[in-house]
Amino acid sequence: MKVKEAVAFIMQKMGKELPENLYYHSILHINDVMESAKKLATLENIAEHEKNLLYTAVAYHDSGFIYQVNDHELKGCEIVRNVLPDFNYQESDIETICDMIMATKIPQNPQNLLEEIICDADLDYLGREDFWEIGNKLYNELTHLGVLENEEQWNRLQKKFLSSHNYFTNSAKSLREETKRKYLEKINNIVESYKSI
Repeated sequence: MKVKEAVAFIMQKMGKELPENLYYHSILHINDVMESAKKLATLENIAEHEKNLLYTAVAYHDSGFIYQVNDHELKGCEIVRNVLPDFNYQESDIETICDMIMATKIPQNPQNLLEEIICDADLDYLGREDFWEIGNKLYNELTHLGVLENEEQWNRLQKKFLSSHNYFTNSAKSLREETKRKYLEKINNIVESYKSI
């Protein structure tokens, strides 16, 4: 299993082929999720082989965006099944990686610890200091894609999303939950202010 090569291959491909208007779902996002996944994998005592599968899943989890926005996870799994046999991945490992990628689809639905880690890593920023900065990238992306029209819609969406979001691993809960709750309070106040205008 040539993990470094498999990761380098997709990172290079995404670097060249991801649409430029994906301000959030960019290589920076993949690198960010990778850092978070490595941290959580260590804290959760994941074995070496499983770490390799996790890091591969992280590298490929948004690769479907090269071709499509909707159901990009399914497209990502298609890429994984086409590409990873060339890097000596076993079929069972490829299916584990696809399961992790599919678990990141919103609403997240992880079925085991590896899937919980990738889900938590994917949304790690919700409880971090760069929350507003990263959120702004997502706002720009969704506006560009025609999903949102203005900041009020965005703040209402954020309120709904943060209210229903939960971290799954104990590590992510202890690292991020409290800060995320503070952001939700601020966004609640912003949404409340719309009613008084």
